[in-house]
Amino acid sequence: AGPGRAGPSAPQPFPGGPRGGAPPPSSLTTPPPLPAGMVRPPLGARLAPPTPSGSGGSGRGGASHLTPRGGAGVGAMSRRERGPEPGPGGAEVDAEPESPDQCLSLLPWDRFSAWLHCVCVVGFDLELGQAVEVIYPPHSKLTDKEKTNICYLSFPDSNSGCLGDTQFCFRFRRSPGRKVSLCCFLDQLDRDLPVYLKKDSAYYYGYVYFRQVRDKSLKRGYFQKSLVLISKLPYVHLFRTMLKQIAPEYFEKSEAFLEAVCSDIDRWPPPVPGKVLQLPIMGLIMKLRIPTYRDKPGTTPIVQNMHQADAQISMALPTVHEVDLFRCFCPVFFHIQMLWELVLLGEPLVVMAPSPAESSETVLALVSCISPLKYCSDFRPYFTIHDSEFKEYTTRTQAPPSVILGVTNPFFAKTLQHWPHIIRIGDIKLPGEVPKQVKVKKLKNLKTLDSKPGVYTSYKPYLNKDEEIVKQLQKGVQQKRPTEAQSVILRRYFLELTESFIIPLERYVASLMPLQKCISPWKSPPQLRQFSQDDFMKTLEKAGPQLTSGLKGDWIGLYRHFLKSPNFDGWFRSRQKEMTQKLEALHLEALCNENLVFWSQKHTEVETVDLVLKLKNKLLQADREHLPVNTDTLKKLQTHINDIILALPDDLQDILLKTGTT
Repeated sequence: AGPGRAGPSAPQPFPGGPRGGAPPPSSLTTPPPLPAGMVRPPLGARLAPPTPSGSGGSGRGGASHLTPRGGAGVGAMSRRERGPEPGPGGAEVDAEPESPDQCLSLLPWDRFSAWLHCVCVVGFDLELGQAVEVIYPPHSKLTDKEKTNICYLSFPDSNSGCLGDTQFCFRFRRSPGRKVSLCCFLDQLDRDLPVYLKKDSAYYYGYVYFRQVRDKSLKRGYFQKSLVLISKLPYVHLFRTMLKQIAPEYFEKSEAFLEAVCSDIDRWPPPVPGKVLQLPIMGLIMKLRIPTYRDKPGTTPIVQNMHQADAQISMALPTVHEVDLFRCFCPVFFHIQMLWELVLLGEPLVVMAPSPAESSETVLALVSCISPLKYCSDFRPYFTIHDSEFKEYTTRTQAPPSVILGVTNPFFAKTLQHWPHIIRIGDIKLPGEVPKQVKVKKLKNLKTLDSKPGVYTSYKPYLNKDEEIVKQLQKGVQQKRPTEAQSVILRRYFLELTESFIIPLERYVASLMPLQKCISPWKSPPQLRQFSQDDFMKTLEKAGPQLTSGLKGDWIGLYRHFLKSPNFDGWFRSRQKEMTQKLEALHLEALCNENLVFWSQKHTEVETVDLVLKLKNKLLQADREHLPVNTDTLKKLQTHINDIILALPDDLQDILLKTGTT
């Protein structure tokens, strides 16, 4: 930072000034909230009078229909559809966005867009192959590359033989350079999510309900169609449950039904973390709660299934994102600890499965096993030879990338034979008997997808095997313990293992924070100390994982490997950002506790104007970077600014009152 412009009698606050940047949309472009029952029309459209919204979806015109519908506004929604009102003590602004319904501009389809990008119907054409038949709403933007990916990923490979109804999910890259609508509002919600549920703007999820049944009236002899929900949200269980409710009826009733479904979704409240939400969908109300980062890891607040006063059927979802962990790991649960290590270290992993349902669930289970850490590499629950990243991920000219792939095509057994870790699973069934011990196999033994189930790798785990968890799960199978209870045990085991591993890192990184007494209002905020691998390793002798875990093994080797992984890089960047913002917030509080008016009286007008502009920028930075600052502190700083300006000559007052910040 360069020298301040204050005279020699006293130092100037934070020399070099704050970081520049354009004013955030939230402070400049968000329109004021409308009266209850009103919706904001597009430019030039005429307002329609508000009408009550029903619970069922009513069909409406094409998706490009822009005249605002009554009932899309917050005021027109019933209390049941909005979900419970915030409790008393409205001052707890940080628990959720201050007024999420007001933050969201109330144009048609905005509520829909907060949950889904679009809904697609993919069918099979004898001449074209898979083709997107319907995109709803019709104005939804998808590039040709995205449509191609959706087409191929929405159908199982021909060898899967999925007769009947099949559900699975996939993940694919978004095309770059796309404008994101509602970014300010959705970012606000994203901040309150646990790190592992934050959306990745570079990817879309596709949630599929595929139906294949015999139909002699068709040339091909089969009816083949997929209903696909495209979303940025990783809420696997929610969208799976939703598809289970609507897809069978859609295949009977076709497009008018789909339009009604989308109309219902466009009445949903925003996906606010920490709130019990009530989502009406075709006569059913789904009740759920999206976790927040404040939730204690491993706990899931229960959403009570209350009786409705009317004829609405209510369904409480125990989770929005979790998969049936034990069911997914059952075929290889003797190796769960080794698989945890491989995921933690970001090692290249392939899951070879008989169908997209098994492949996608297993990949999602693997990614979730290091929670509350976020898996920072790419993962594809279902990956095909037609995927746009096929060449990138299967090339032999470089080492396999840090990615987890779920595949079903036998071609991959040969194409990915050079990958270091391969999981081969058979049909996942509810465990009715104790699984047999499956040895780790050498990679050279994997010739085809018909090879026996197991883990094919030459990896040697760093930690000794935990026999207790295996015995506990085996006992559960013998006693016919419900698979949900088995999953709870397994999830708790993974959580304790991950926390034992990460706590020493958290403790060391916290020590890199400067002491509060080092923060002076008259200097730039101090910098974090550099992360030193050697210094961290020295802390492990007295404050290592042995304090919370009884597992023996080469913990030091595991840490050394982890520090080179994408998961460490992502975790450390996140912690670095949090601590830097905390320092900025403490610096801002230190400024508020100074008598800035007295300081300005001792300095020249030029220096005082410079101070005012820097203080205004400090306020803007707090808003733009969402610094963890108390609202009273921001008000106090604004009062300081106003008092300083009022002490200046009238001409300067006019200029400074009109001047924004940069």
